Formats: sequence, C-alpha cells, structure tokens
Amino acid sequence: MARPPGPTPLPGGGGSADASAEYLAFADRVWRGEESLRRHYAGEFTTGRLVAVGERTGFFPAFSNVVVFDTGDGLVLVDSGGAATAGALHSAVRAFSGAPVRYVVFTHGHTDHVGGVGPFDREAPGPEVVAQEAVVARFDRYRLTAGYNEHANRRQFGLPALTWPEEYRRPDITYRDAFTLPCGELNFDLLHVRGETDDHTRVWVPELLTLCPGDLFIWAVPNAGNPQKAQRHPEEWAAALRDMGSLGAEVMLPGHGVPVRGAGRIRQALGDTAGLLETLCEQTRDLMNRGLRLDEVLHRVEVPRALLERPYLRPTYDECEFVVRNLWRLWGGWYDQNPARLKPAPDAAVAAEFAAAAGGADVLARRALGLLDAGELRLACHLAEAAALAAPEDRDIARVRARVYARRAGRETSTMARGIFSWAAAESASAAEGTDVATELARLNEAEAGDG
Repeated sequence: MARPPGPTPLPGGGGSADASAEYLAFADRVWRGEESLRRHYAGEFTTGRLVAVGERTGFFPAFSNVVVFDTGDGLVLVDSGGAATAGALHSAVRAFSGAPVRYVVFTHGHTDHVGGVGPFDREAPGPEVVAQEAVVARFDRYRLTAGYNEHANRRQFGLPALTWPEEYRRPDITYRDAFTLPCGELNFDLLHVRGETDDHTRVWVPELLTLCPGDLFIWAVPNAGNPQKAQRHPEEWAAALRDMGSLGAEVMLPGHGVPVRGAGRIRQALGDTAGLLETLCEQTRDLMNRGLRLDEVLHRVEVPRALLERPYLRPTYDECEFVVRNLWRLWGGWYDQNPARLKPAPDAAVAAEFAAAAGGADVLARRALGLLDAGELRLACHLAEAAALAAPEDRDIARVRARVYARRAGRETSTMARGIFSWAAAESASAAEGTDVATELARLNEAEAGDG
C-alpha cells in the first residue's frame, strides 16, 4: 500500500509545516496500530494553528474535529466543534486566514459539532449555516428533553456537572436529499444519510478528492447502538459507507479521530466498517426471523474478531452488543418476547420477592460477591442490583453494589458501558458513605488510574 503524500502548506500562513508533519506522522502511527488516539483526544494538537492535510485544506484536531476549506472566495467550515473549543477554533481559523467564513456545514446536530459558530457570527459578514432539514427537529427535541439528555450524558461521560444546552445555532439553509453548495473554486456535494443520526450529511469535495464523513466514521465501532440515545440506522449506514468508499477519495477527514490519507486506506477503512455493520444486521435479522427472544439473539450473534482488531474498529465508544439491541428496537419494537416483561411489576417489588425467597437481601449480596470473585460479572450485577432494590437503605448492601459495578466498569472497553457502570458504583458508594456522586466518581477514577 502506497504511503499518503506529505502535508501541503496552507495558504495564508495557517499551520507550520513541522507541526503538520508531526501530527500526520502521529496519525500514520495510529493507522498502523502503533499508537492510540489518546494524545488526539487529550487536546495535545488543539493549538492556535490548523493542521495542513491537503491542498487548500486545514484540519482542527479536537474531541470533535473541524475542517476548513479555502475556496478562493472565503472559507467553508465543515462542523464547528463544541462550545468548549469555540475560542480555540476561531483563533486557529484566523491565524490561517482573514477571509470571511461564507458557510458552516453541520454534518449533524450533535452538540459537540454545532457549538462553535458563535465567534464567527459576531464577525461581519457572518456565515450561513447549512444542514439537512431534520437538524431543526433535533434541536427542538433537545430543548424538550434537556433534562433527560443532561442526566444521560452525565452518566455516559462521567461528568456530574455537565449542563445540557437549550439554545442552538439554527441553520439558514436546509436541504432534504442532496444539495450542491458552490463557493469560490470548490463545490461541496452534500448527501443526506441516515446512520448514527437521522439528520446526517456526508460532504464530498470533488476538486480536492476530499471526503468529510462526519460521524459516519469515528475510528471505533460505529456509534450505532448507544443505549441512552435515539434510534440509529445501521443498515442504511453500511450502504452509505459502501457508497463513500466508491468515491475515490484521497483524503478522509472524520468528525472524530485522525485523518486517513490514501485511497487504499480509505477504501479499506470504510469497507471494513460497512462489513461489521452488515454482519450484525444479517445475523440479527436471521435470528429474529427464527423467532428467538432478544436475550437469545444478543448471545448468539458472533462478532468477527478480526474486524474488531483493526485500529479503527475497536469497541472503545460503542459496542456490537448494543448495536444488536438497537436493531431489535428498529425492526421489532421494544418487547423482548419475555412475557413477564410485557407488563412487569415494579423492579423493587420483584427484587423484594427474590430476596424473600433467598432468605434476605443480604443473601443476594453475599452471592453477588461470590460471583464477582468467580469472574461472573454479569450475574453478579443482577444479584447486587436486586439486593440493593430490595434493601435500599442498607449501607452494607450499597457497598456491595458499588464494589460489583466498580469491578464491572474496570473490565469494560467502551465509553458507554464504562460510564454507566461507573455511575452506578458511584451512586451506591455515595449512599453508603454519605458523600456525593462527583466525589465517588473522582475516587473511582483515581483507583482505576492507579491500577493502570
């Protein structure tokens, strides 16, 4: 496989050649599996300069990346990052060029991609924001469910002080299926895709052979199963990945993670990601068609280990098991075919009955610890949860629940599972010790860092 070309200096003086070369060398090591994305996500490369990644193209590497194109008649941004990096983005863009930002294209409406427009709106003239029309409905939903999203994201990312925004920069231009946005010497081919979201746009710049897939490619198992978020669309997502792989892109600049350069690498990355989603879809549908319960489907789908070993398909954020659940919800609804759960008794009442049958909640807790010691973490969680529900005021049982979920969190690879289990451990620890969740999360993180 040919190595991708070196960085092209950016017009306007943005981004030194040395810094760009260093970042792209890092990205190359990530591709080869020699280094993780930790330095990227730690913000080490989020400086006051853009990275030169191709002709007329600057890249702002952050938790959520931003791509800047010099069209010869102003700038076009693909995404704007989150509110936390808005100032740094503005400084980097202005170090690159004093030309006006003509357009900001939202690849989708997630808050970490749409929060950085403010500093550019305060300029004259300000940019026009372009997005698929469903972004507007997303922003409306976010305002109506702000409380839920705040709680869900606190758990998912372990951030007890996180606040959910209720004001959003709405688009000036929307489209439905496809839209070509001409600006200066470049054309931006926008195509609506349902994948991680129902409002997703992939951006293709044919003059530069550059693809901006947004969150359709994130250097991890696709975020197609998130247990706390709205419906995902894995089958359409896989088809979009195949389509993007046929474009002949030489540069791919994703919404998360590092750039991929070289047509062969891009085809491989998109094809492998599509293949993972396709096999999950095919296996899940086959098992559903055979009349199996969700419980059986979850434990029978076989994930190709070779794909998960790719540096860009590790289960570091989402997990294949969650994708299967999301497919069940998409194709079969919420009923898991266990009749007891169609119209169930309250969880606490069921737990109290189990505790009574076992001889007390403490018996369940002790058994949970035995299972924990035996490495049966899934079963240990069931019993610890039942014990805590049956005896919510018992501090010793709360300590057992905290211990079980802390061990479970430490064994997980995905942000989503680790976040939920860590939050559960911190909840019980705070109840047992009379502290708060934030304090216990900090202690848990310190313990994990010490173990690591």
